[in-house]
Amino acid sequence: MGFEDAGCKCVFSSEWNRYAQKTYIANFGEVPFGDITKIEAKDIPSFDILTAGFPCQPFSIAGVSKKNSLHKKHGFDDETQGTLFFDIVRILKHHKPKAFLLENVKNLKAHDQGRTFNVIRNNLLNLGYNIFYKVFNAKNYVPQNRERIFIVGFLDHSIDFHFPEIADQKPKLKDILEKNVNEKYTLTDKLWKYLQAYKEKHNKAGNGFGYSIADPESTTRTLSARYYKDGSEILIGQTGKNPRRLTPRECARLQGFEDNFKIPVSDTQAYKQFGNSVSVPVIEGISKEIKKYV
Repeated sequence: MGFEDAGCKCVFSSEWNRYAQKTYIANFGEVPFGDITKIEAKDIPSFDILTAGFPCQPFSIAGVSKKNSLHKKHGFDDETQGTLFFDIVRILKHHKPKAFLLENVKNLKAHDQGRTFNVIRNNLLNLGYNIFYKVFNAKNYVPQNRERIFIVGFLDHSIDFHFPEIADQKPKLKDILEKNVNEKYTLTDKLWKYLQAYKEKHNKAGNGFGYSIADPESTTRTLSARYYKDGSEILIGQTGKNPRRLTPRECARLQGFEDNFKIPVSDTQAYKQFGNSVSVPVIEGISKEIKKYV
C-alpha cells in the first residue's frame, strides 16, 4: 500500500499464513503465492523493486531473551525463521532489481555484537548493491512508538540516497479511538487482577514489565503480534470500569491503515496481522524517495 500510494504497482506477493492471505484477498483481489522458500526465483515475474520483511523474532530483544531462556539458537543460528533472509538474497541474485527495501526490528543492528548485521550487509554488498540504512520511529506519523530499521539498496552506485525527513505531525492516540466500543474489549475482572499482580511483582523486583495504560494525549507502546493474548502493552483507561483493549480497527489506524481497509478475519488473527505489519505512512515516505531513482 505504501509503494502503490507512491505510484508503483505490485506484480508479485508471497504469504504463507492462510489468515493473512484471506485479508490480502479481501483488500487486493488476488491470492498471494505461498511459502517463499518453495518458490523458484525464475518463477517470479521481473520487477524493479523488491520489498521484504524477514522474521524479526530471531533478532528482536524480546525474541533473543526468550530463546536464551529456552536454550535455543537465535539470529542466523535459528534454523527456521532466521534463514529466510537468504531467500531474499537468492531472489535478488537471480533478478538483480534496481532497488530493494528491507525492514526489521531496531535491534537487528546490535544483535550478536553487530555480527548479524555484518552478515546481512556483506551479503547485499556482494550482490553488487550500494546500501543505506536508518532506524525510523513511526510516532511522527501515527500515535505509536515503533522503531524499525529500514535497509535500502541500489545497483547504481552513483545514487546518493537520503531517507526522508519525517516532520513530526504530533499525532495523538485519542484521534484514532472509536466512539462506541463493544464491551467484549473490556478486560474481565480475572484478567485485570492478574495483570495488576504481575506488574506489582515485577515492580518489586525492579523490572519494568507489566501492563501500560496509554495516554490519550500521547503515543502508545509498540503494538506487537502478541497483543491478542491480553492487550497489556496498550490498554485504554475507562471511567468506572476496567480498562479495555484496542479494537482491531484501532490497531489498523495505529499502523496508518485507512478505514476502508477490510478486516475479514477474527479479532485474534487481526491483532497478529496488525502487530506484524509495517507502518504504512513510513513506507510511503521512503518509497517516494526510492522512486526518484528508479
